[in-house]
Amino acid sequence: MKSLTILGSTGSIGTSALKVVGMHPDKFSVKCLTCAANIDLLATQIKQFQPAMVAVLDEQHADRLAKRLSGHFCPEIQWGESGFISAAQWADADMVLAAMVGAAGLAPALAAIDAGKQIALANKETLVMAGDIVMARARENGVDILPVDSEHCAIFQCLQGNRKRDLKKIFLTASGGPFRHLPHDRFKTITPTQALNHPTWNMGAKISIDSATLMNKALEVIEAVRLFDISVDQIQVLIHPQSIVHSMVGFKDGGVMAQLGEPDMMHAIAYAFSYPERIDLSLNFPDFAAMDGLTFDVPDTKRFPSLEFAYEACRRGGTLPAVMNAANEIAVEAFLKECISFADIFTLVSRVMGTHTCIDNPELSGIIEADRWAREKAQSLIQSLA
Repeated sequence: MKSLTILGSTGSIGTSALKVVGMHPDKFSVKCLTCAANIDLLATQIKQFQPAMVAVLDEQHADRLAKRLSGHFCPEIQWGESGFISAAQWADADMVLAAMVGAAGLAPALAAIDAGKQIALANKETLVMAGDIVMARARENGVDILPVDSEHCAIFQCLQGNRKRDLKKIFLTASGGPFRHLPHDRFKTITPTQALNHPTWNMGAKISIDSATLMNKALEVIEAVRLFDISVDQIQVLIHPQSIVHSMVGFKDGGVMAQLGEPDMMHAIAYAFSYPERIDLSLNFPDFAAMDGLTFDVPDTKRFPSLEFAYEACRRGGTLPAVMNAANEIAVEAFLKECISFADIFTLVSRVMGTHTCIDNPELSGIIEADRWAREKAQSLIQSLA
């Protein structure tokens, strides 16, 4: 039986992961759960899975949780970054699902690697911000990093049984989001409610907005470079609105392998949890005979410049990927609060990246400082955009 820590258990990835655990209680147990503030859902998860320890955002949320669990099973409760790190390093856990959203997931992921845990990685910002450091530490500690993003899981599966040196190209697929046909002059009228309405995937607010701007795919480009140790110029993004082909790998002989399935994150999560085995999830295959077809198109980087930001950040390297990510997190937060328009998200990220003095080969402290600088810079620009 594999014992798990789930960082971000109340988010879309975390809840899907617990569905997998619930379907296979003979294969998986839960040792630790963490969340920020969704105390009611966390309490329900605690009652069902009975972890030894949980961590939440702060002491106030910890007190709320303790009261919520009064008279019921109550695990050890910790809070703050130290609590998240404690969960990531929990001695009795074999694998850590890193599913916290945003830059907050970096420190716990590194702590889990340093503790020698297997990593099921759903937090793409960990590799975007500090990919070189993360991958080097994983090698030093003999830690496997198994991708949970559906695209990177697809690539990982396509590479099984093949030689890495035969890989020539990666095709990252993207649904295109809800605005792929919307004229650019209407971007300023897009509301948060419209942007949160993803056509195929059920995700949290941050990732849904990132999908609408194609920033989610931009982050995945950088993540793929880190995970598979390839050049950014070997990656092509394709718009695939049916979301059936999760990604493809092209080999030097011209052959292409694809991984297909219904758009359900349980598949990628279960594959990471059970690798190299596969477990029964009772998921349906795509109904190929009923489909009108599978279509692919190139992204419009003039309307959605996020991909250009990612390619620039990869080619320049250093602290620029962390700056891009931090500026985007602030921009998305401001858009959701209706402080800036949808179109302003691109403007804000571009301006912050353009004014950053990049540091080559940064230490972790340099990356964290660049992240802090970018957030402050983005905040200072919001009022001028509004």
